[in-house]
Amino acid sequence: MITLLYRYFLLYRRIITTIICICSVYIVSGQHCNLIIKNGRIVDGSGKAIYQADIAIKDGKIFRIGKLDTFKADSIIDAKGQIVSPGFIDIHTHIEEDELKNPLATNFIADGVTTVITGNCGESNTNLKKYFTFLDSLKLSINVASLVGHNDVRKAIMGKAMRNPSARELKQMDSIVEQAMKDGAVGFSTGLIYIPGVYSRKEELASLATVAGKYGGVYCTHMRNEGDSVLYAIREALYVAKTAKIPLQISHFKVGGQNNWGLSTKMLQMVKDARASGMDVTIDQYPYTASSTALSTMLPEWVLADGADSVKARLERPKIKKKMIAYLVQRLKNKRMIHYHFIVVANNTKDSSYNGKSIEDINLQLKKPHTASSEAATILYLIKEASPSCLFHTISEKDVCTIMQYPLNMVASDGTIRIKGVGVPHPRSYGTNARVLGRYVREKHLITLEDAIKRMTFLPAQKFHLQNRGLLQEGYAADMVIFDEKTIIDQSTFISPHQYSTGISCVIVNGKIDWQNNEPTGIRNGVVLYGVGKEN
Repeated sequence: MITLLYRYFLLYRRIITTIICICSVYIVSGQHCNLIIKNGRIVDGSGKAIYQADIAIKDGKIFRIGKLDTFKADSIIDAKGQIVSPGFIDIHTHIEEDELKNPLATNFIADGVTTVITGNCGESNTNLKKYFTFLDSLKLSINVASLVGHNDVRKAIMGKAMRNPSARELKQMDSIVEQAMKDGAVGFSTGLIYIPGVYSRKEELASLATVAGKYGGVYCTHMRNEGDSVLYAIREALYVAKTAKIPLQISHFKVGGQNNWGLSTKMLQMVKDARASGMDVTIDQYPYTASSTALSTMLPEWVLADGADSVKARLERPKIKKKMIAYLVQRLKNKRMIHYHFIVVANNTKDSSYNGKSIEDINLQLKKPHTASSEAATILYLIKEASPSCLFHTISEKDVCTIMQYPLNMVASDGTIRIKGVGVPHPRSYGTNARVLGRYVREKHLITLEDAIKRMTFLPAQKFHLQNRGLLQEGYAADMVIFDEKTIIDQSTFISPHQYSTGISCVIVNGKIDWQNNEPTGIRNGVVLYGVGKEN
């Protein structure tokens, strides 16, 4: 009797299971989604090999991945022959004060970027709660996360003072960082070649980084030196991170100056050794042989103290001017250069005719002698007038390639939202990701497509705890890029930078199409992404 009842029970269970399966199939086959991407060659961000599948998007998320012939959707994209990947995450940007100028962030979207992290190089909003509210109200086309920047934290308490903070001042700075982390910052950044960060010591940095670390943040640093003293600068960055017990991200990893070319191997070994000792250290890089920053960074820190008026007053003193000319001539000699042809003005607010011209060219335009000392005087003149942003062509392509081959190196632009036609900016704001995929993956075979996509998506999301981002996985946010691996390339150049990347057919942000048919759709569907330490 018991055996017979047990058989009936098994039969009943099989019937119920079959009914459930049939219902499940019916439900799935009858699903209606917002968007389906069919026939795509999937690079999912994990580093795994390419596979073919359809992707269904519903309510801003990835609903199903697989063979979805029975699914229905409001829109269907046929991605046959194209790559479908997660949206690119640019972890090093500076979008502050440019959001209103172009909320579509077209230069980023056209390069496949769906998420940016701003607040880098020590420059950020210190009231991040207010900033995030502003972003929510504005609605950008891209997702935004932010670091809290050391320079602005220091200025809020100490101004541009060239000294160490008092115990009270350091405590006040700690409080600003703590509040920023509670408001949703993803970490703490420094820019140690800029005023006033250049005046800080490692103990101050470690104190502030410790606070960020308690809330799950990352320490992101534009190091104190990226040229003659780059190895010292790496040691300082490692000291701060180790003391603060916080993950370290070394920004735009590079080495400048012909006399320093080849140091990238030693630099990478220091990172590898730190990781072997148990530290969480990663780097990022833009794929160019020129950097970009203010011309004033050419001068010693004591000259730049106390603001623009003080700098101008100092440089007008004959003794200081003579000393700075000698200093700049010696810097040129140290780089084994004869002229300042490698510094090119990107944006001069006082005289736009200088834009796109080298210091050497501007010096000749001003009808001055074709000498290093005369060019040094021209540098001082430009700094006094407007301290323009400049391009510094000082990096070796060989070092770029060496650094790029390091597997824990992420792709980052160091760019901002650009207005087409304004100035002669660094092309990295327009073409960083497409350049890596076109030149270094397809043409040079330096890294694989799967590895490149991983560095643009999953690794950044993992490092900064951007939850449910960076992978093509069911339940994750539907941030995606569809592109042709055979044609994707950057068009932006140093001479003609205002050119969008090509080969990208579609960009999707939180489930909505943001870029299609080589133009923005006008949909602004980006959201603020908060750090894990945010208080509810």
